[in-house]
Amino acid sequence: MKHRIHVRRRNKVSVIGAGLVGSTYAYTLMLSGAASEIVLLDARALRAEGEAMDLSHGAPFAPPVRIRSGDWDATSHSDIVVITAGAAQEPGETRLDLAKRNVEVFRDIVPKAAEASPDSIILVVTNPVDLMSYAAIMLSGFPANRVIGSGTLLDSARFRQLIGKHCSVAPANVHAYIIGEHGDSEVPLWSTANIAGLRLDEYCPVCGRACDRSVRTRIFEEVCDAAYAVIERKGATYYAIALALTAVTRAILRDENAVMTVSCLVDGFCGAHDICLSLPAVINRSGVDRFLHIPLTQEECESFKRSAQIVQDVAAEVGLRN
Repeated sequence: MKHRIHVRRRNKVSVIGAGLVGSTYAYTLMLSGAASEIVLLDARALRAEGEAMDLSHGAPFAPPVRIRSGDWDATSHSDIVVITAGAAQEPGETRLDLAKRNVEVFRDIVPKAAEASPDSIILVVTNPVDLMSYAAIMLSGFPANRVIGSGTLLDSARFRQLIGKHCSVAPANVHAYIIGEHGDSEVPLWSTANIAGLRLDEYCPVCGRACDRSVRTRIFEEVCDAAYAVIERKGATYYAIALALTAVTRAILRDENAVMTVSCLVDGFCGAHDICLSLPAVINRSGVDRFLHIPLTQEECESFKRSAQIVQDVAAEVGLRN
């Protein structure tokens, strides 16, 4: 009797940028067991080497995975290239100034990543993430479905967590999305938010807790201010985004067809054209398989269009659009 030989996919992930977000993501990914090889690359080669060494020392306590640092050659044939590298926003610096600096960083690293791993999926984390995702498409020459930004995935998770906290329901049972820009113009979809299939307009009257407009305003404000609140207390955010990135990585490598609010090229939804914004999308081994064109209220659609215009204006300012 012949036995089938199971050939495991290589599932190689390269992380460009070994700072707090990149290294925490590598740690989270290591524990998940989704990747069989993780490569760290950073402009500070010793930092990447040190992070790889530290992670590797924990190998006996984690699922099998090879972790190392290296140059661009070491990243070759990656299944996923995760870009966390970029400048952080300085006090008093405008968003446009930050965008200009990070676009220049991407002009250097994205073509190198694409050349080393021409069949990979690029996962962008660098802020402003919608603009940088658009830049990665332009600079890599990849099909749009193979460039994904972290977008409002974490914003949506915060949204679900806060709704669940208010309603005394586990966040996993709350289905709610933040769409549009990952930034001040992001759009909460209250109209489709639901618990166990009951939209909030149906659930709230029977849950016994107040949920008027002021409560919804407070919840959304907490979502928008969440990162600032964490940064004020500890200087940076990295645990939650690392978990979110690992979820996206797992959805790709395991071909999960998971629905996630990630930033991808939008062309036609609610009148938005040729710009990266977040919408619920089906994520699998091909990257973005398709968007879910969920129904929006007129107010939500108008807010989404305004969000698109803001990102398009910045893209034009930095020379990515005419």
